[in-house]
Amino acid sequence: MIQSDNQNQIPSDEIVKELCTCNGLSYDRIDLEGSSVRSLEMFFSGYPRIVGLSHFPNLTRLVLVRQAIQEISDLQYCLVLKELWVAECCLTKIDGLQRCALLQKLYLYCNMISTIENLEKLTKLEVVWLNGNQIREIEGLSTLQKLKDVNLAGNLIGKIGYRLDPSANIEKLNLSGNRISSFKEITNLARLPRLVDLCLNDPQYDPNPVCLLCNYATHVLYHIPQLQRLDTYDVSSKQIKELAETMVMKKVMFYNMRIKSAQRQLNEELEKLKERKHKLQKLPEDRIKHFSYNIKNLERELVELQASGKIQASKAISSQNLGCEKSDEEAESPDEASEESSLEQWFLHKLEALKRRVNFWSKKLEEVEAVYQGEVKKKKKASSLAVQFLLTELETVGNTRFEEGSPSDAWFNSCYELILSRFCALDFKTHGITGVKVNRVIRVHNRILRLKFEEKFQHFLDKEDLNDFLNYRKMLEYLFYVSPPDVPLKKQQLVQILEDGFQEVKKPGSEGGVQLSNSLSICECPRIEYLQKQARSKGDSEDTFRRGKLIIAKVFLGHSAPAHDGEPVVQASYPNISSVYRSGKSSQNSPCSTASSGAADQQEKPKSSEVCSSLDYKNCDCNLRQCEWFVFDHDLVLPEYIVEFEYITLVKVEPLFSSLSNVTGEEGRRNSAGFVLSRDLQRDDEVLSMKPIIKPKPKIVCLDEKTVLAVAKANIYSQIMILNLHGNRLSKLRDISKLTGLRKLIISFNEFTCLDDVYHLPNLEYFDASHNHVITLEGIRGLNKLKYLDLSWNQLKKAGEEIGVLRKHTPMVLSLDIRHNPWHKPASVRLSVIGQLRALTHLDGLLITEDEAAAAIQFMADSKITQASLVENSRTDQDRLRILSILPQAVILTQISKNRVDVFQNNWPSRITVLDLDGQHLSKISGLDKLENLRWASFSNNNLTKIEGLDTCQNLEELTVDGNCIATLEGISKLCKLMRLSANNNHLTSLERNVFDNLSHLHYLSLENNRITSLAGLQKAYALIELYISNNYVSSNQEIYQLKGLNNLVILDMYGNLIVWKQDNYRLFVIFHIPSLKALDGTAVEAAETENAKDLFGGKLNADMVAERLGHSNFSKMQELNWTASMIRMVDLAPADQFKNITSVNLQNNNLTSFSGLVYLPNIKVLCLNYNHIESILPRQKVSNHLTNRQLLYQKVTSSGYGQQGSSKGNRDVGANESLPPIMESLEVLHLGYNGIASLASLQISRLKNLKFLFLQGNEISQIEGLDGLQLLQELVLDHNRLKAIHENSFAKQSSLVALHLEENRLRELNNLHCLVKLQKLFLGLNRIQELSELEKLDCLPCIKELSIYGNPVSRKICHRPLLVFHLPNLQVLDGVTVTPEERARAEVHLLEQQVFPLANSPIDCGFPLLQTTFPKPCPLKIANVNLNAGINYLYGGDFIVPHSVDELVGSESVKVPLSGKKAKNTTQGVCNPRSIHAEVAIRQVRAASANLPAHGAPQSGPSRTT
Repeated sequence: MIQSDNQNQIPSDEIVKELCTCNGLSYDRIDLEGSSVRSLEMFFSGYPRIVGLSHFPNLTRLVLVRQAIQEISDLQYCLVLKELWVAECCLTKIDGLQRCALLQKLYLYCNMISTIENLEKLTKLEVVWLNGNQIREIEGLSTLQKLKDVNLAGNLIGKIGYRLDPSANIEKLNLSGNRISSFKEITNLARLPRLVDLCLNDPQYDPNPVCLLCNYATHVLYHIPQLQRLDTYDVSSKQIKELAETMVMKKVMFYNMRIKSAQRQLNEELEKLKERKHKLQKLPEDRIKHFSYNIKNLERELVELQASGKIQASKAISSQNLGCEKSDEEAESPDEASEESSLEQWFLHKLEALKRRVNFWSKKLEEVEAVYQGEVKKKKKASSLAVQFLLTELETVGNTRFEEGSPSDAWFNSCYELILSRFCALDFKTHGITGVKVNRVIRVHNRILRLKFEEKFQHFLDKEDLNDFLNYRKMLEYLFYVSPPDVPLKKQQLVQILEDGFQEVKKPGSEGGVQLSNSLSICECPRIEYLQKQARSKGDSEDTFRRGKLIIAKVFLGHSAPAHDGEPVVQASYPNISSVYRSGKSSQNSPCSTASSGAADQQEKPKSSEVCSSLDYKNCDCNLRQCEWFVFDHDLVLPEYIVEFEYITLVKVEPLFSSLSNVTGEEGRRNSAGFVLSRDLQRDDEVLSMKPIIKPKPKIVCLDEKTVLAVAKANIYSQIMILNLHGNRLSKLRDISKLTGLRKLIISFNEFTCLDDVYHLPNLEYFDASHNHVITLEGIRGLNKLKYLDLSWNQLKKAGEEIGVLRKHTPMVLSLDIRHNPWHKPASVRLSVIGQLRALTHLDGLLITEDEAAAAIQFMADSKITQASLVENSRTDQDRLRILSILPQAVILTQISKNRVDVFQNNWPSRITVLDLDGQHLSKISGLDKLENLRWASFSNNNLTKIEGLDTCQNLEELTVDGNCIATLEGISKLCKLMRLSANNNHLTSLERNVFDNLSHLHYLSLENNRITSLAGLQKAYALIELYISNNYVSSNQEIYQLKGLNNLVILDMYGNLIVWKQDNYRLFVIFHIPSLKALDGTAVEAAETENAKDLFGGKLNADMVAERLGHSNFSKMQELNWTASMIRMVDLAPADQFKNITSVNLQNNNLTSFSGLVYLPNIKVLCLNYNHIESILPRQKVSNHLTNRQLLYQKVTSSGYGQQGSSKGNRDVGANESLPPIMESLEVLHLGYNGIASLASLQISRLKNLKFLFLQGNEISQIEGLDGLQLLQELVLDHNRLKAIHENSFAKQSSLVALHLEENRLRELNNLHCLVKLQKLFLGLNRIQELSELEKLDCLPCIKELSIYGNPVSRKICHRPLLVFHLPNLQVLDGVTVTPEERARAEVHLLEQQVFPLANSPIDCGFPLLQTTFPKPCPLKIANVNLNAGINYLYGGDFIVPHSVDELVGSESVKVPLSGKKAKNTTQGVCNPRSIHAEVAIRQVRAASANLPAHGAPQSGPSRTT
């Protein structure tokens, strides 16, 4: 300061001389040359104050760095100054710049400026550097609209707010080194459209606390997508922006899902409450109906008696109000009345008593309804808090989290014990409280508050002696927050505390610091007293204090001091003190030691002796420990837990809506409102038994002319003026319109569902239709004189339609009763009725006041879309607001945006892009024809019954219509740009197929709480990412197949639909069929669940899959099933009766290991299972230790066949198979080629007793066995196996076999064929038969007509053919060549000559030159065509001879088999390889079979076999 004073004493001339010297100017010529100077600079020293600038009138740039300047002065002469540097000086205030109107750049960094001020007139400023000062708030920049570069780094700024919004041209902003700690503040920068360079974590400064939070960069890049540089890093890459947006969208979707789960849980709780309410109201409703029925009976009887003259009218008039003021107990009984009382008095006494009982039970109904509404309010309040917590998590991008506690959590129990340890029953005795019960504990994880707390705590330790660290740890305490008793801890305040911490109290007269306590009584007793006082003043129940909330905070007390007696606690009174304490009961000068530190330290939990929870605690010293604390630094108070608790009182109040409570209460016990006492029921019986007792009359079921005249006691219709049809079983009023003179009509307590017979009764004045089942008033017309109408206790729901009928056809009605109807929107029914029926004077028994009528008129005026409502609720924003919220965009923009429409502009409706008309009681959408650019609209919580009037809004992207009465979505089919649609809480029953076909951009659809039964309309909604359809009526698992084509679907919520409980393994079922799902019913899909779903449902052919392909579920007309190459491993077509007409099945190229559920289809005749992995028909049960995972799964599925086999031996013999019962008795043709079958015995094939054609080519069979049960077998194909011999019992019982294929095996001998007495065709080609003697063994086949032995070594011997022709007299074809009579004659001659000539070794040596030409070189091949449909006809069909050259048959190229777009399991080779011939033949046959079996749905093809 002394130095500064010395500098101020320096003469101005000396300072100016120094200025000239530093800038190369001559002080002597300054007057001449000063006007030409444009720039001056002074660095480090020599210019203690700004003087001498009058010599430089044209100065445009002035740089003063590291000077001792304390204020800006002498700039009034520099009118053209454009750039000013006063940096690293001693400035404390911005001033003296008012005349520098042309200033464009201002550098005032590294000074001691605390406030941005006096810049309002510098409107041309483009650059402002105020970094390195002591600025706490951004202010004073509202007029600087040309700002482009702002540097406020290194200050004390904690809030941004809206202060930079006017400077929309800012391109570069540096806020590093400040105290910005909330993502919400960064979000405010999104309103700077030209911001491209942002620094919050400049390396030259400390980072803002917000930069230390998770997802910081992601949050910034999402909200400010135009950024090119962030914290000096280049972020201009498109991939970076897309990654940030994707991450944010995932978080929004995740929290949207969680919020919907919370809302769904609320709906479930409300439904339970509603069910409980209905149960509680059933008794009062039944009583009211019963008493009302008796009242109407009495009234009818009384009228009839008066009409007959038995009762005098004068007496009726005089006794009309007798006993009206008496209660039920005080009412004089007719038995006690004078004997002179007339019969009429008996009637009137009982009528009055009955009406009092009706009033009593009506009051009970109201009490139940009031309690119900209170419970609903509590549930909604709790749910609202939970939703707000989730929104806070979303807005803070997970840096603030809320964790629900349970008794299994240690911290939950610590909080519970902490509450108990700090509860003193003696303090609460005056309020009748004996204990406290903790209902809920929520743990708060606030990263930013914790960082602040730890930073302050560490800073305190750094200033103190580190050796005393343990002592400082003891200064950590868990205390309760003390909120003002007159300001309850509401949701908004609670969330603000948990998110932003405890803020400093700035109210005048209030004590400083954060007020805390270690005692529950200090926190709660003032609140309880305040609430009790409020309740007494209002006459309400005084038990509203029973439930409460507490915030438990972790507190660092630091240096503490006792509070001064009688003085408010103010920080100025306690220098160098961190906290102040005050005794709760008496003035003490020592700090109170708490009973426990709770969750802070498990070792310091309270002992049981320290807990004072009994009124009998005689030596209570709780007041010695109770303290009130005031902590001055709110950053040292960290909220960690929220506790919801309930007091236990001496008087036990049983809640009416408790699930265990009964409707009837006990005598002598305090019961809450709504309970019924047993004496009330006794009183009912007493009243009903009062005289007179009316005898029941016969019920009228059908009304005819004779009955009408009898009831009305009239001779002709024109005489009838009153017709009382009360208490019958009528559902129709035929010809009632003929009663033109009718004035009064009573049809109460009947069975009417509609009133369409009541029309054109011009004189009707009174109409009572109460206590029926009327669902609509459609049909009522022509009741122009009607004045009284009672429609109570019916089933009317659609208020708009019914009121419209009454307004048109009952214009003069004065009194209307519509109580006890299940209206869709009951809250708005009364005003709607009053507003439309202007003649009404009474509604529901209450007089309509003038104020109510005026309110109804205003209500109706507001329920229409007008120009005023459009202007008020619309905005003109062009861009979607980037904000972390799940609210509809229309609601967000309407609340935040200031871009209102200007009605004075031309065509102003076309400028509207946002429209929010929530809660306007609209019954129709109209007047939006000119809103062609509308993009975001919301019409929630109205009375809409359909979506209409939006056809011209072709640019609509988001539509919200929650909480209406909409029954169909047809009105949105033309909104082709729609991306988000929400129609929750409506009356939708179906999704029309044509509605979603054109919505190619729809990625979000929410239809919760409707009545939807089918999802068929969503088949083409391919863009869907999120689908919320919980709490509907979807019950069939086939509906899941409607969503299989939605490959982008990530989130699906179907909770609350019937399918969730009906479908076994519902969750895995949905996960399997919609593999793109990441979350189902509010729970993330785990990788293990995906694998389990594949194991359980993968490859399972069931009725749902068939129905999906067919497009319907009528399986009775199916005759063929073709499902190839689909990786099927299990068949479960249940119920089998629906598939009883299927006769042909083709399941080749799949993964079946057994026949699976096919064994239950009763009428299968042809079955093709080529190219599978068949092990047996019904797989044998194996030892569990050796089962594979797949087989273990099959064991659990009944249709797989596991566990149904009795024998367990590995090598089953014939006897074991014969003991098994037959199955599939209709099966005649079976294809099991290329299945890898090694054992025929284990295949259990003998159980197919009626099998005629069996194809087993291409397997690994080495022994022919297990065929004993196939006694009807006519053709057997065993080509391309591993057979080496034919055993004795191989064909023991195959006497019916006609054709046998054994080609391409390893046979050397032809033994044991003698049983095949009917065999006509035998194919032995490509085996290893060498000796002619083996061919001679074929003599035992008397019926053989066709034989093939080509490819065997013996076929190279020329003599083999004549030998066979000679020995087999019935042989007609040999190796594909017909045996002619000439050949047979030559064979006989050849064999006779062999007896004379020796047998030659080759055709050349044999001595028969003509014999060589008889047998062509290419060995011909006989092919018999067998397909799946005509397999039986093959035996009797015509044969054909293949050309001699095999190349002519199959060609020289290999055959490729298409398998539904998948790679075929088998490909055949060219015929140049002799061992591939039969594989080629088999493939051709199955291809032919596939051609004869038309596929269901999409055509499929597969290999066929021809033999």
